[in-house]
Amino acid sequence: MPIKKERVRERGFTLLEVLIAISIFAVGVLAVATMQISATRGNRLGNELTQATTLAQQQIEALKGADFSSATLALGNYNDPDNPIVETSSGAGLFNRSWVIAANTTFSRLVTVTVSWTIGTNTYNVVLSTVTRGGGN
Repeated sequence: MPIKKERVRERGFTLLEVLIAISIFAVGVLAVATMQISATRGNRLGNELTQATTLAQQQIEALKGADFSSATLALGNYNDPDNPIVETSSGAGLFNRSWVIAANTTFSRLVTVTVSWTIGTNTYNVVLSTVTRGGGN
């Protein structure tokens, strides 16, 4: 009696299935890479926005602390003598700070501080305003 050998069909992946799987994987990896680049740019912009806001706030506090009758709160447009300001705490960019002091009432001033910086071809600004009577008020 002859012994019948059953054919065992070996199942595996065909070349076409492997190519399709690699293509789907590649599209996913490219999407993740694009997301990483976008997140890095967003983090940089957020960091520079925080630094610019801090520079503007520091100037507002300095102006609010000045005496109302001093030259510091004289009406006019001013540019920071330290421009461009290099923020070295994180190695970030160059900032330009300016401010305008305008009359608000007889005993108060409207102070508007602007900090600007450029990334590539885009220019960004942070503008903070306050009303002060001088002497920290």
